[in-house]
Parts: sequence; C-alpha cells; structure tokens
Amino acid sequence: MTSEDCSQSPYDAILLVGFGGPEGMEDVIPFLENVLRGKNVPRERMLEVAHHYELFGGVSPINQQMRDLLAALKPALKEAGISLPVYWGNRNWTPYLNDTMAEMTKAGVKRALCLMVSAYSSYSGCRQYRENVQSAQQNVGAAAPACDKLRVFYNHPLFIEACVDRLRVSLEKLPPDLATNCRIAFTAHSLPMSMARTSDYQKQLEETVRLVCEELEISPERSALVYQSRSGRPEDPWLEPDILDHLKALHEQGCEAVVMNPIGFLSDHMEVMYDLDQEAVQLCEELGLRMVRTGTVGTHPAFISMLVELIQERMDPSLPKRAIGQYPPNHDVCPVDCCPAPRRPAPKS
Repeated sequence: MTSEDCSQSPYDAILLVGFGGPEGMEDVIPFLENVLRGKNVPRERMLEVAHHYELFGGVSPINQQMRDLLAALKPALKEAGISLPVYWGNRNWTPYLNDTMAEMTKAGVKRALCLMVSAYSSYSGCRQYRENVQSAQQNVGAAAPACDKLRVFYNHPLFIEACVDRLRVSLEKLPPDLATNCRIAFTAHSLPMSMARTSDYQKQLEETVRLVCEELEISPERSALVYQSRSGRPEDPWLEPDILDHLKALHEQGCEAVVMNPIGFLSDHMEVMYDLDQEAVQLCEELGLRMVRTGTVGTHPAFISMLVELIQERMDPSLPKRAIGQYPPNHDVCPVDCCPAPRRPAPKS
C-alpha cells in the first residue's frame, strides 16, 4: 500500500487493545480486582491467583510483550507504506484504554482500526474487548473516535505458518525417536460451558490445531486439544479436559514425551507461565514424562506480516481476505448477537 493509498483510507490510527498485567507486587491485587470486578469469583480464589504472581515478583510478561509487539509492528507498517500512528490501551491495567482513548481524541483521531490481541471468537476474547472500547468512547464523550475491529484470524495462513514454525522448533528439541512418537498437547484457556456454547471458540481452536497438524504431518492420534486456567465455582461446567488430567492420562498410556503447545495464547503471560511452566512441568517431572513447551507466536515474523495484511485488507476493501481450511475468513463486523455474555449463576443464599 502506497502513502497515497494510505491517505485515502477511512482510518487515521491503529489501536492495540490488550488485557494488561501487573508490573510489580503492589500492582497485583488492584489488577486482579479490575479483572474480577462484577464476576462471581470468591476472594479466596483471587488471593490464590495473586500467589501465582508472587512467584514471579508480581510481574506479568504481558505488558512487555505488548511493547515488543509494538516495536515489531511499527516498522513493518512503515515498510508496507502505512503511516498511521499506533496506540495501545489495556482493559485491566496501565496504559488504561480510557486514557488511550482520551489521548487519541486529543490528537484529533476520527476513526481507528482496533486489534484485539485474540485469535479466536468468544465473549472474553472478542465481545468484551468491544464493550471495553465502547465504554472508553462513552467515557471520553461525543468527540471520541469511531473504532472498527479487525477480524479474528485463527485460520489465516500466516498465523498457521507462525504456529507451525513454533511447534517445529519444539519438536527439534527432542531426540529423533521421541520427536516422531511424542504427543502434542495443544492448550487453550478454558471457558465456562455457558460461554463456550454461544461462540465458535472451540470450533476455531479445533480448526487451528487441525491445520497445524496437517502441515507437520502429525496424525490425529498424536495430538489433543486440552484446556488450562480454569476458574470459577467447581460445580459450574467448563471446557475439558484439563492439561494436568491429560498429562496423567498420557503417562498411564505409556507415553514417553509430550510437547505442550499453548496455541490458544498469542503471548506468554501469567497463566501460561504458571499453569504450564510451573504446574505442568512439575507434574511431568513427577511422572517421569519428557516435556517441551512451545513458545507462543509473540513477534514471529509471519505473525507480524499477518497483522499488517489484516490492516491492509480493512484499509483497502479491494484486497483479498485470506483464510485456509474448511471455513471462510471471519466477519469484519460482529453480528449483534455474536458471542453474548454468559449468564452469571445466581449466588446461593
């Protein structure tokens, strides 16, 4: 896209919308209170999660990974001839989305293209981000810029390329005999079934896993989609199986090695670090199960190229929208009833 094309675009800024994370022990409780506000999560569970952060000095890597993403994306956009300013705002911690929206308004931004850092559709991975943007717009007032969301990209060929490369590197860390016969545990954040049933989250994850395995010629018998980071009330059904239960089952089946691939996450953050790098690693050591953990796509060159392509296709509707596999490219504009908020169970009296 040339600079002339860019000047004709309906957009005059790009907004990255992140989750946010604490960057010191004093941030942990206020951050978790932000995340859990309005949710039926016992304080005991919040304090349990706070302990996870304590193990890492109260610092989540997610904010730094967003900075790294910005550092990789800006020159890639410039190389593509896109000269739009790039802003960053978080849902739950600094830089807060409200503050970023005010900054954009003050700078005269009229229409922004938003990247929510999630590859899959669900309430928490898509609609809630859109609601946060709308709330920030309302907080600023009528002068706030209009915001359009980039489509989810679970089946974009460049996203699959990045995922394949990350997994290939992990397999190369195992001796050849183990790499050929190991199991692949693809992990994603578990969701309450009330949320999973009203979105394409599970279907999209299954398709991403299928495409990655197909590219690497990994048979279905060697791979599984499992879940991590379950929270909420024990009596409420969530997506299963849990990664720890799956590892135990693999051990019982005589499996010697497993590659854990957090394919549901774009960057390492506390849930990846604690659930996989702490709990799952410890369990594998206890079971005598050889284990390698795959890196998230992060700033993989193919992933950055995909983000540029997604931005280009929205700036220029004549460009093709790419997707591979059995499903077409996802919609640009979410339907009104897309990924509705889960119905919260009434508290017990």
